[in-house]
Amino acid sequence: MNMKKTRNLVRILSIDGGGIRGIIPGLVLARLEEQLQSISGTQKRLAEYFDLIAGTSTGGILTCIYTCPDETDPGKPRYSAREAVDLYLENGGDIFHRSFWQKLGRAGGYLNEKYTSTGLEKALSEKLRDLELKQLIRPCIITSYEINRRYAHFFTQHNAVNSEAYNYKVRDVARATSAAPTYFETARVRSKTDEVYTLVDGGVFANNPALCAYAEARGMKFDHTRNNPTAEGMFILSLGTGSFERPFTYEKTKRWGAVKWIKPLIDIMMSGVSETVHYQLKQIFDAVGQSDQYVRIDPELSAIIDMDDASEGNLELLKEIGMQTAEKNMPELEAVARLLIEQALQPEPKDSKEMV
Repeated sequence: MNMKKTRNLVRILSIDGGGIRGIIPGLVLARLEEQLQSISGTQKRLAEYFDLIAGTSTGGILTCIYTCPDETDPGKPRYSAREAVDLYLENGGDIFHRSFWQKLGRAGGYLNEKYTSTGLEKALSEKLRDLELKQLIRPCIITSYEINRRYAHFFTQHNAVNSEAYNYKVRDVARATSAAPTYFETARVRSKTDEVYTLVDGGVFANNPALCAYAEARGMKFDHTRNNPTAEGMFILSLGTGSFERPFTYEKTKRWGAVKWIKPLIDIMMSGVSETVHYQLKQIFDAVGQSDQYVRIDPELSAIIDMDDASEGNLELLKEIGMQTAEKNMPELEAVARLLIEQALQPEPKDSKEMV
C-alpha cells in the first residue's frame, strides 16, 4: 500500500457474515492485533485503532466482543482479538448442535429452524453479560432486518449513547444479527425504552456491511476530522469469511422447486451481496484516486465449507485457513498496522473548516 494522503483518516473496520467461518477473519484480525502491538511497542488492542466498526451476523458478534469495555478501565477493550475467536473455537460445537430427536423433528431445517438458540444464547451471555450497547467503547453499526415492520434495522452504539430508544442489551444485539433464517429462530428484542422488534440476520440484505459503514460514516462527525468524511478521508479494512463459487448448472436447477432452492439461494444471496459491495466500494475509492484506502481480504476456499459445520475436523480446517490467510496477506497487514499506528498519533485539526 502506498497512501497518497494519510492525514486524519476515519478508520473503519468491517466484518462479513458467515457463521462458523467467522474464525477466518477472526484469526486474520488477531494477527493484525499482534502486528499493531509489535510495531507500536504497546499492548493496545484492535478496537482502539478504529473509529467505526461494522459487522453482520458472525461479524456483528465479533464487533460486540472487540468493543466490550474492560471492567477496571471502561475506556479500554476487555478482550483481545485472539480471545474473541475463542467464542467459536470453544463453543462452536454447542452453538451448532442437534440431538437425534432434533434432527428428526426439524427435518434438517425444512420444517422448523435447524438449531435451537440455547447454545448460542448461552455463549453470548457468558461473553457479553448484561452489557448495554451504549457502553461499548467505539461507535459501531451492526445489521439486522425487522421482518414485522419490514425494514433494515441497524444497531448503532453512537446513537445509543445519545438516546435510550437506540439502546439494547449487547447480547440481544448479537443474537439478532445472527438469527439466520432456517438456522436459528427469529430474535425478539426489546430496546431500553421497551420497544419490541422482530429481527433476523442482517445477512439477508448486507452480508458485507462495509457499504453500510461507509454510508453511516458520511453522516457522522469525528473528533479528529471535525467534518463529515468523504471517501478521500476514510480508510476501510473489509474482512470476508471465505468464498467458494459453487456452480449451479442449468441441468441441475431447471426443475427445482421452492424447497430445493432454499440453501442455494442463501449461498447466492450472501456471496452476491458481498461481491457487489466490494465492487461498489472499489469504484468509489478508485474514483477519488484513493484505491489504497480500501482494503478487502476475503480468501477463496478450495471446497465448500458450510457456515454451520462445527465438527472438530472443520474447526481445525478453519483455523488452518485463517492462519494461512493471515500469512499470505502479511505484507498488507503490516502496511495496515503502520497506517493505523500513524493515524493514532495524528494531532486533531486546529481549523474546524479544514477539509478531510
